[in-house]
Order: sequence, then C-alpha cells, then structure tokens
Amino acid sequence: MRILVVEDDALLGDAIQAGLKQSGDAVDWVRDGIQADHALLTEAYAAVVLDLGLPRLSGLEVLQRLRHRQSTLPVLILTARDTVEDRIQGLDTGADDYLVKPFDMGELSARLRALIRRASGFATPLLQVGGVELDPAGHCVSYQGASVDLSSREFTVLQALMLNVGRVLSRAQLEDKLYAWGQEVESNTVEVHIHHLRRKLYPGLIETIRGVGYLIPRDKAT
Repeated sequence: MRILVVEDDALLGDAIQAGLKQSGDAVDWVRDGIQADHALLTEAYAAVVLDLGLPRLSGLEVLQRLRHRQSTLPVLILTARDTVEDRIQGLDTGADDYLVKPFDMGELSARLRALIRRASGFATPLLQVGGVELDPAGHCVSYQGASVDLSSREFTVLQALMLNVGRVLSRAQLEDKLYAWGQEVESNTVEVHIHHLRRKLYPGLIETIRGVGYLIPRDKAT
C-alpha cells in the first residue's frame, strides 16, 4: 500500500521509509508540514505516519487541515512527546493511533496494517474473499487452503481490491498504490498483474469494468 511518512529527522525518516518498503509498501517521505499538506491534497494514500514537531507547519496543524477537509484517512502520530496531555490533544484532533519514539519498526508496521484494515471495514487480521485468504502481516495468500505464490506488486494489487470489495478501482488508482514518487510507472503493469492474479487464483475473482477499472464484486465476499 502507499504510505505518506512525515518526519523531519533525516535518519529516522530514512529508516521508516526503508522499513516500510521492506514490508512491501510504496512510501513517500516529506520533511515539513507544508510539504505534507500539499501531498495530502494531491495524492492518494492508505495511511499517514505523522510527526508532531515539524518545521513550517506543525503535525497537529497538518492533521487539523486534513480533518477539516472531511478526510477519514488513517493517521498514526509519531512523536517524542510522551505526556498524557499531548496524546489526548493528538487523538482529539483526529489521530487514529499514537506511537512514542523510540519505537520498534515491527510495531509501527503492525499498527499501520490494523488502521488500514479497520478503515476498510475488516474486523479480523485476515482478509477473506471468495475462497481467497490474504494475510497482510505474513504477506502471504492462499486459495481454498492452498498457498499461492505472488510477487510483491501482485500482492499489493490483490490487497487493494480485497480492501475495496464492491468498489471499482481505476488503473490510475491501482498505480498510485504501487508506485511512490520518482518510481517509473511501467506500461500496462496493472493489466499484467490482474492477468497473473486471475491465472494464479481463479478467472472470475476480479472483474473488468470496461473503460472504468477493476473490482472484486460484493457477492464474492459471501
């Protein structure tokens, strides 16, 4: 999934970006509040990791602007401020979770997975649709109990579609989930991944809505 990291500390920001990329996420990293606000206005993300102590515009101000636009995008606040008052202020401003520095990268990844899952209406850690089971934490997929080997990008496309059962995702929306800033978008990459998923799972799982995009129909979820 595509994650926005907002962190002005170069070493920490680089470490978070590297860790999330290792987990299979596409990551955009900005270092101040103005850049963050612009990115949130112009790009589509699955979640945001947001530091509070930012230059130019504070993390709380970025969060206030985001919620003022009625966005429900999951936001995990990452900060060195460890007082109860700071946590209350962040949560009351609209944050979905709170992690205090220093932290474990595995915990950050797990919290992001939980936020993204809940935002899509899934109560359990595993995504299950039409006999397909996807485990975001283990980064593995099975169909009717048998393990299915997927590439990292095939996994991302399938996860995006499973998190949006009944909703059509356009080619551009799926590309947004696959590529961070600066990455070259390969020609027909989404179509190729959809073809491989149909072959590895089963043809009827993913439908093409001509001229619009792709979806997993809601009746597949039953």
